[in-house]
Formats: sequence, structure tokens, C-alpha cells
Amino acid sequence: LAMSIASCVQTVHSFAPPSARPMPSAAAASATSSSTSLFAIGVLAKKAKEATLRQYISDGVEPAVMEKYEVMKKALADESAPIDITDSAFPTPLQDTLTRRVGTITLIAEFKRKMATGDMISDRAFDPELLSGEFREFGASAIAVMTDERMGGCTQKDLKTIVEEQRRARMEVPGPVSVINNDLIIDTLQIAQSAANGAEAAVFDYALLGADETVQFLKAAQALGLESIVSVSTKEDAQAAIDLGARMIMVTGVADLEERIAAIEGLTIPEGRTVTTIANIPAHADQGYEEIEEVWACRDRGYNVVWVNDVLYKGGADSIEHPGAIIKSMTSKSSLKWASPMVKSGRGEGAKEYLGDILM
Repeated sequence: LAMSIASCVQTVHSFAPPSARPMPSAAAASATSSSTSLFAIGVLAKKAKEATLRQYISDGVEPAVMEKYEVMKKALADESAPIDITDSAFPTPLQDTLTRRVGTITLIAEFKRKMATGDMISDRAFDPELLSGEFREFGASAIAVMTDERMGGCTQKDLKTIVEEQRRARMEVPGPVSVINNDLIIDTLQIAQSAANGAEAAVFDYALLGADETVQFLKAAQALGLESIVSVSTKEDAQAAIDLGARMIMVTGVADLEERIAAIEGLTIPEGRTVTTIANIPAHADQGYEEIEEVWACRDRGYNVVWVNDVLYKGGADSIEHPGAIIKSMTSKSSLKWASPMVKSGRGEGAKEYLGDILM
């Protein structure tokens, strides 16, 4: 295919499609990952997403999505006011929330219904509305929803459910957190869908899209007020994304901790710009919680944020090793020298137990 999904069906649909653009090479799309994130995908997953998008368009795009799409298209075409993705005046509330002082870490908790192993997560134990509140209560700074149904078992309906639960928390303490659409985004129509469904940010895979499409998607997102996270798996791609104007980069598909650290060491950041670094933490294939130590190591060695997914569900509905307990352990001020990564539960300052076996 040498055209976008929308372009493929323009003869039978009335809305104007995105401009045609070449598809990335199979080599660019063939990266694999030990985590369940969508950022490093194979050709088959991409082909499946193309088919899903064709069906979505054939079934009829929702008016709210089309409205966002038209706004985006108009902004991208306005030569009198070109979109500058490096413009410091563009509001970045998510990035501001995620980026704190050196030596601290923030966390993005990912909601999903399917593990990397293919096992389904219990709907009753991990209802999206209930988990949305638990993630917020226990310290997640943002929530991602893996809306690619084949990989994560979720749909846009789950995204909207979590967005609505966060909206209802506006008068609560802690208040609502941002929601990120973690879909396999290969077309600007999906960016419009993200905005229409209430997401405040979207994820773009640099290796899949290449430089030109990454810039196009960054501009499309900014046109709709969305923040962007660019996923990379090498230091070279991280630097390339930064040079293009990416404000947040996520290192994913890197199982080795030292390689993950090396991917952000020595990056050149343009003067006056802040670039937020996110480490995607793959779950280990055991029932331990070494991932907590990995989070602390990433914190101590320069990462601003961690993105966690499968590890949140390893303990099932256990009263101790529940997702909130794991989040609180990861974001505690414990150190690798003085604390063990044991997970303990607790709610509020008066709790007898709390996450992380903190000895300092």
C-alpha cells in the first residue's frame, strides 16, 4: 500500500482523506519487543490495523471524530499560520506533570485487557472504571489505554470510560489525571479519533512512521491540542525524534536495563527546550517484582517517567499485590541500597503497611 487508510476508501466515502504517503519499509516495522506495548510492531500487526481502519471507515466515522478531523485538516493546510511543533507557547500540561526534579520519578499506568502472553485479564477484577480510580488514588500521574484490540484487548470504549471517570474526579483529591491513547497509529484519522474521545495525548512509533510521517503526526496532534509521545528503541532514533521537535520520548522494546539507560545518555537537547524521557518497563516472566528495582534504577540514572503495563496485573486481584500497591512501590522514595522491592499495600498516611519496604 502506498496510501493512507482513508485514501484507500475515498471513492466510497465523502470526507477528504489525509494526503497519500508512502508506507514504511518492512524492516522499519519489524522490530520486536518483550513488553506488550505497541510501539515496536511487526508487519502483520500493521496490516491488521489497516484492515481495522478500513472497516471503521466503512461502518461510518462518528460526527465528533469528523469534526476534529476537519479542524485538523484545516490547520495543517493553513500556510498563513504554519504549525511549529517546537513552539514553547504550546501548552504541555501532561509533560509538565510528568517532569519533576532530578531524582524523582512519575508513572504512567497502562490499562489493558490482554497480557503479552495472550492471557486475558479478568474483567470483574480489573474493570476500567474501578482501575481508573485506583491508578489515580495510588499515585499514577497519567493513565494510558492500549486501544489496539488485538494487542491489548481494549477498544475506544475503554478509553472513553476512563476519560469519563477521570472527569468525574474533578472535585476530588487527588484530582483527575491525563489519559493517553496508546493505539497503533498509522493514520491522522486516528489522531482525530483520539481527540474526539477525550484523550489528552497520543503515542507515535518513530521506527514505524519514519521522520516525515512523525513530523506530520506531531503537527496533526498539536493542531487538535494533543500532546505527543514518540516511542523509540535506540539512541539514534531518540536523537532523531528530538531533532524533529519531539517533547516526550519513550524508550520501549529494550529488555536490558543498561541498554535502556544508554538510549538516553548524552542526548543533545536544543537550548530552551525540555525533553521528557520515559522508560517502558517490560514485565518479567516470573512472579517476583524485580521491575520495581528497575524503576528505581531508571529514576536514579536520569529517566523522568516510567510506563508500566503487565506488571500491574501479575498479582491478579490479590489484596496485597494489587495494581495500586505496585504503583506506590515504584514511586516511593526508596533506594536500591536501603530498600527491597517487596510490595505491600496501604491507603493513606495512617496505613500500617505501605508500598516498598522502605528502610531509610
